[in-house]
Amino acid sequence: MFAYQKRLQFPINIKKKDLKMAKFLLSQYGGPYGELAASLQYLNQRFSMPDGRGKALLTDIGTEELGHIEMICTMVQQLMKGATPKELKEAGLGGHYAQFDHALYPTDANGVPFTITYIQATGDVIADLENNMAAEQRARATYEHLMDLTDDKDVLDPLSFLRQREIVHYARFKELRDIYKKEMNR
Repeated sequence: MFAYQKRLQFPINIKKKDLKMAKFLLSQYGGPYGELAASLQYLNQRFSMPDGRGKALLTDIGTEELGHIEMICTMVQQLMKGATPKELKEAGLGGHYAQFDHALYPTDANGVPFTITYIQATGDVIADLENNMAAEQRARATYEHLMDLTDDKDVLDPLSFLRQREIVHYARFKELRDIYKKEMNR
């Protein structure tokens, strides 16, 4: 069961419109290394974990990733606030506006819609945890790339927070993988 708190995990208060950055951030919403893919992957894989430790960890991290989706969407909305159709078109978001107006829709930065094929699961605990470790590293790298694309402190601070959470998630998956490898003599 999930408990929702009506606050973001990290405060977001972006004051300056930046449509190009909003477009770039979509990579972490509906892209292959984004928060939606990670959340669905971990929440799905938890059912294949051999014990409560694994189920709990994947539930915890998968649920936290849902909060990260909320943060990314909040950032995109704030960066797009007040944008005209002309501004959106000039920023490469004309197609997005034509279909969705200012609403969010899970795509990557190139407008490619989210696909369930981003979700990985093998049923092999070690393979899945190693895949999750790699997913966290890809997300970390994407956050670093996004941070290279802006100098706005209001954008950098939450991106830095999210980047750090990817590092923590990687470490937690690695710890669990190491425990299972030892217990399974693998």
